[in-house]
Amino acid sequence: MNILNLLFTKDGLTYQIAKNKSIVEEKSYFKDEESPENLIADKLDEVLIKQRFDEIHVISALNHFTLMPEGFSEHEAGFDLIAFNAPVDKEKEELMLSINEKFKVQFYYTFPKNFYKKIKEPALPVNFNFSGEKFLNSIQNKNNKEIHINLYHNQCEFFAIDQKKIILYNNLDVNSEVDFLYFIMFTLSKIGFGINETHFFAYGETTENETFISELQKFVKNLKIVYDNIPNKNFILN
Repeated sequence: MNILNLLFTKDGLTYQIAKNKSIVEEKSYFKDEESPENLIADKLDEVLIKQRFDEIHVISALNHFTLMPEGFSEHEAGFDLIAFNAPVDKEKEELMLSINEKFKVQFYYTFPKNFYKKIKEPALPVNFNFSGEKFLNSIQNKNNKEIHINLYHNQCEFFAIDQKKIILYNNLDVNSEVDFLYFIMFTLSKIGFGINETHFFAYGETTENETFISELQKFVKNLKIVYDNIPNKNFILN
């Protein structure tokens, strides 16, 4: 079985092609100031016609989202709830829902309609999910107060968990590893997590963001690198 895995991040697209559970190809594209406006859309077109796929799995790490308790059913309010965190455009975005039964929460998130239509066009089985749900489902929670950080290219998402309850989730687009550190430490001060009593866990692009990791280690005593992305092994896709 040939499966295409797609990860959408801020100005980025990572794809994996898996055959019988083995990753045979992986590549990432990121927009910068010199990139053409339609870089990600064009690369998505190229990936979709690379070969015949049996299934497509899509993970969105785009930071248009809101977190609600499991069972919330006023789906028509999804756009309005997301709008409290980020501007939304109903004409250009699809409203999506991902449910995490493990922690009894659900994520409303939006996904660009132009990408959605391209992915659905081949009429293949497609599974859409939000990165926060996939990340949360991968967490092994043991201690009282924990911060779990998943690092991307110019982006990070993190959960604050206390007694197996989610205190906070956020997904940040930042251009500096110093900004990562500032947001994490600011969050700790606001939710009352003490530096010495909190256990930190890092995942994803930990090598790419080594400055953030080394700076964080200066402030906290309990930090564990759980997963470091290496070629053909992307934490949020595998």
